[in-house]
Amino acid sequence: MSEVLTRAQVEQTAATIEAMQEPSGAIPWTPGEHTDVWNHLEAAMALMVGGRREAAERAFAWVRETQRADGSWPMKTVAGEVEDHSGETNMSAYVAVATWHHWLVARDEAFVRLMWPTVRRALDFVTSLQLPFGGVSWSQEWADGAPSVVNEQALLAGSSSIHHSLRAGVALAQLVGETQVEWELAGGRLGHALREHRDLFLDKSEFSMDWYYPVLGGAVRGDAARELLAERWDTFVEPGLGIRCVSTNPWVTGAETCELVLALEAIGDRDRARQLLADMQHLRTDEGSYWTGYVFPTDPDQQGGNWPAEQTTYTAAAVVLAVDALTDGTPGADIVRGTTLAADFAEIGLECGCTPFPASGERVAGLTGRTS
Repeated sequence: MSEVLTRAQVEQTAATIEAMQEPSGAIPWTPGEHTDVWNHLEAAMALMVGGRREAAERAFAWVRETQRADGSWPMKTVAGEVEDHSGETNMSAYVAVATWHHWLVARDEAFVRLMWPTVRRALDFVTSLQLPFGGVSWSQEWADGAPSVVNEQALLAGSSSIHHSLRAGVALAQLVGETQVEWELAGGRLGHALREHRDLFLDKSEFSMDWYYPVLGGAVRGDAARELLAERWDTFVEPGLGIRCVSTNPWVTGAETCELVLALEAIGDRDRARQLLADMQHLRTDEGSYWTGYVFPTDPDQQGGNWPAEQTTYTAAAVVLAVDALTDGTPGADIVRGTTLAADFAEIGLECGCTPFPASGERVAGLTGRTS
């Protein structure tokens, strides 16, 4: 099957991401919207794939400059002003994935060492919030300019992303010559929870991310991954359009579709991955940017339409990374496949001390970097 996008189209899409980058280096969801560090870093990764290293490294500089002393970042920043101070663990952890991706693409050890203190603080923050059963608390609230209440609940998608980040973090530690046994132990306990105790995470099963993220994050692979994806394929996949963000809504979203593409590619299911990537191209604009999603008609009297009325950097970034994985366009194509990452922790930390988390707190964040 031929390529879904050409190299020129990938570069065009990367250019639309850079066009939305703020002078500070921040990459918001869309101009005037907020920046969060997870989606910001995904966009930086896409810039690296698209040959825009200078813009990518301005984005990494923003990450270094805005990290807080405890290793976290605010959940939402709008034009340099913090709108939500709380620190999400999966957002903070993702700096390890992005830094490892930069290493794969550029092989610049000096850059890795520049980022290493930021990565170390971030993953130390994240692992300090691991719960007894192995999942990771999804956030820590802030009050009066300081960390306060920890939300002692774990999100399945967010913890799956953290598993990916811990593998990248251990790989970085090995590269710079520092051991991080605590991260390995945390990754072992987390991977065990993601494989064996998914019932102990918050139930967000209406979201497609809760379905495929254990595969995307690398904790579930092989036959178990294929079985997991088969379970709800018909619930979420809309042939010719992409995948639903939420099972109950007739709304397909580009970023989630491309993340499923990456998960499928990582387990060797390239035909279905390529088909899904082709299916979501109806979201592409002539300029190379991407609409966030599409509401499809459920009866003949309805008309579909793009919603929300915005083209988002994180959607464009997910497309670029999915194309790179399927074409092996750069060495960064391995970032989800994971053959260059540290071992998957499968034999570590099996004494998980599994106990349910307390049902405390009312506010639930998005499943990874995005609220849906």
